[in-house]
Amino acid sequence: MEQQYFDPKLKIFALNSNKPLAEKIAQTVGVELGKLSVDRFSDGEIRINIEESIRGDNVYVIQSTSAPVNDNLMELLIMIDALRRASAATINVVIPYYGYARQDRKARSREPITAKLVANMLQEAGASRIVALDLHAAQIQGFFDIPLDHMMGAPLLADYFINEGIAENAVVVSPDHGGVTRARALAEFLHAPIAIIDKRRPRANVAEIMNIIGDIKGKKCIMIDDMIDTAGTISLGSQALMDAGAEEVYASCTHPVLSGPAIERLQNAPIKKLIVTDTINLPAEKRIDKLVQVSVGPLLGAAIKRINENKPVSPLFNNRFHAEDSED
Repeated sequence: MEQQYFDPKLKIFALNSNKPLAEKIAQTVGVELGKLSVDRFSDGEIRINIEESIRGDNVYVIQSTSAPVNDNLMELLIMIDALRRASAATINVVIPYYGYARQDRKARSREPITAKLVANMLQEAGASRIVALDLHAAQIQGFFDIPLDHMMGAPLLADYFINEGIAENAVVVSPDHGGVTRARALAEFLHAPIAIIDKRRPRANVAEIMNIIGDIKGKKCIMIDDMIDTAGTISLGSQALMDAGAEEVYASCTHPVLSGPAIERLQNAPIKKLIVTDTINLPAEKRIDKLVQVSVGPLLGAAIKRINENKPVSPLFNNRFHAEDSED
């Protein structure tokens, strides 16, 4: 463990969704995880007991609302309520992966905006602050009326590509038009151009036609998305890139949801490496050979220390190589 942190009023608690990440965060901050028990009544109701005093403390709760999303979300809400009733000074909710983020607007009539509903629930339960990482839609920040610190995974992914020499002769590829801003952010870190996969479906029940906008022939293509769920877009896109003359294809995302047929599709796709972060705790069967995990623990730990000390978190938006350049 790193040197013990000096503030006795800072407490970090881990719920069940991603304890390995919570341990890395606590190690970066330099504190022990708080004592907590989470169990269930026989009918499945969640019961939480905080096993130490947190009166007057600044508490940080680590919980990704990943699968099983409803259980993890309810667990988080109950924990926030317990902290509020135990007189915590502030309740800071660190959500590495924010579930229901894809339902951020009404795309069709009579649809819910569930990302806003979740924001309301977290606030009503008693959260003082939210720390999130690569929300699916940036406007979700505006769904909260409490402070929200929105961290970025791109600097960590950029560090990996630079360290491995993949950034040389690379082009960053957005798998659709909606991800261009995300691709451009990574491309700036890598000093690389971008390309876009333009998907068209000529008519119903006819396979999508993929056109590549940009020069990718003979290049190392790095596909970037905020999350990979069933991996359909990534697997089809990687094949389209190889067919168009790419030298190699790498895929990357912050949130490896990897549900349904995702693992089989990724195994069969012409992807050399899949680089993800550990915002979601993956079971052993999903940790395939081509998957590489980069930890966001040091990033979120540094953010917690800065927030606790009332310092800006903006220096954490640069990757290590940009930070070194700015110091020279």
